[in-house]
Amino acid sequence: MNYIWLGLMVIALVVGAINGRIDAVTKAAVDNAAAAVEIALGLIGIMTLWLGIMKIAEKGGIIRILSRAIRPLARFLFPTIPSDHPAIGAMLMNLIANWLGLGNAATPLGLKAMEELQKLNKSTDTATNDMATFLALNTATICLIPMTVIAVRAQLGSANPFEIISTTILASTCATIAGVTAVKLLQRLPSIKKSDPNHQENISPSKEEGHHVG
Repeated sequence: MNYIWLGLMVIALVVGAINGRIDAVTKAAVDNAAAAVEIALGLIGIMTLWLGIMKIAEKGGIIRILSRAIRPLARFLFPTIPSDHPAIGAMLMNLIANWLGLGNAATPLGLKAMEELQKLNKSTDTATNDMATFLALNTATICLIPMTVIAVRAQLGSANPFEIISTTILASTCATIAGVTAVKLLQRLPSIKKSDPNHQENISPSKEEGHHVG
């Protein structure tokens, strides 16, 4: 990413110099830097509001109720993870935060979920199929209330910042279906199935030597 950003800056400077508009490039950089600060400050209020609501819901047990409601789906998506393992709770909390469009709140929960999933991983350098499935869900999750985008639209003076809700739900639902379908189909490929550290063939005990192989 650093190389990409550096490349974009170099291209902008070169094109500006060739066209004799280097002053315009400098002005645009300064103006947009100021705009970025204004947008970020405008997000503080609405993000604080929804993070507070999320915390109240967690303390009040609402998050726990929602987690229990979607546990059957979690068992389908992550069949090898014990239903009472801490990873399940962390993943569900992450998904719920993403559903509410709270990306900043979802990030630490996602990291916690990966940390718990790693405890079930028999390898330190290879992701399990459950990790890949969770990553696909986290990346292309359904978003019911895109609060961050709504806040940005409101900050920039949109006449109706909430009008994107329906299209966001449709787009994110399609992305989720595509992501989960792709990861589940790829996991059926023999090469990927064998590369999963938690695959049964990779952890079958050796009766003669009394240890795990693979």
